[in-house]
Amino acid sequence: MIRTVESPPHASAPVLAAYSYCETVTAQQARNFAYGIRLLPTPKRRAMSALYAFSRRVDDIGDGKLDDDVKAARLEDTRALLTRIREAGIDEDDTDPVAVALAHAARAFPIPLDGLDELIDGVLMDVGGETYETWDDLKAYCRCVAGAIGRLSLGVFGTEPGARGAERAPEYADTLGLALQLTNILRDIREDAEDGRTYLPADDLAKFGCSAGLSGPTPPEGSDFAGLVHFEVRRARALFAEGYRLLPMLDRRSGACVAAMAGIYRRLLDRIERDPEAVLRGRVSLPGREKAYVAVRGLSGLDARHVSRRTVRRRA
Repeated sequence: MIRTVESPPHASAPVLAAYSYCETVTAQQARNFAYGIRLLPTPKRRAMSALYAFSRRVDDIGDGKLDDDVKAARLEDTRALLTRIREAGIDEDDTDPVAVALAHAARAFPIPLDGLDELIDGVLMDVGGETYETWDDLKAYCRCVAGAIGRLSLGVFGTEPGARGAERAPEYADTLGLALQLTNILRDIREDAEDGRTYLPADDLAKFGCSAGLSGPTPPEGSDFAGLVHFEVRRARALFAEGYRLLPMLDRRSGACVAAMAGIYRRLLDRIERDPEAVLRGRVSLPGREKAYVAVRGLSGLDARHVSRRTVRRRA
């Protein structure tokens, strides 16, 4: 069972400044993520911002315009920094605010920092131009870049004492990460294709006549693009249904955070399902007021109670 530390260590002025930097990065760049973590108490919110800022640094290296060999070297440098954090080799007056904040967060909460190694591994797969023949292949990638983030976040959230089935919480957190990542992949189909990246499994693309590529504003001639999207949406919904079993294991505010982030992505999935070709015309997104509604719904505990009732019915 995973529990958070009851009394986070004191945060000095340099540490608070480092956290402030990470929170600014999160607010400016994390659109959907920021809506969820604002529901957390301050220590958890700061820790999640530190995790995001480090993860963002890794993603930005992978998505940047540098040559691939330079990207790979920088990712390995970032891995070396992570090793220093893991080995308590970062001083509070270090010049890297992300490292300072993450090092403090790792002392405050049982964060499985190896998950950030997995993230680096996943981004190295992007740099290497990895493609995926089957769903099992893609799932391995998604576990690196998103499932690992779910498990890292669980280290901050913790589970409620006595929560039934809490030993499976990391599994559910991982699965919820996969659901979010598959939704991202559907949303970003055209953008990724224009960058030379194809994430959907080759088997699925071939099955629906989309092997020619999806970099244009319309589907390939003769393809069943809507069928492809609906197939992947069903897969994502099954992952959400499994991952949502995490919610009753969390305290109210952590559950609200997870429900808000997942709820935003589920609504994105609804929009994509209603108009599959929208993802080829531009980025599908939710307006701020709808995100705020999802956050309020998460804070109310509606999603967690729904999952609890459904789980009880399954056991009956």
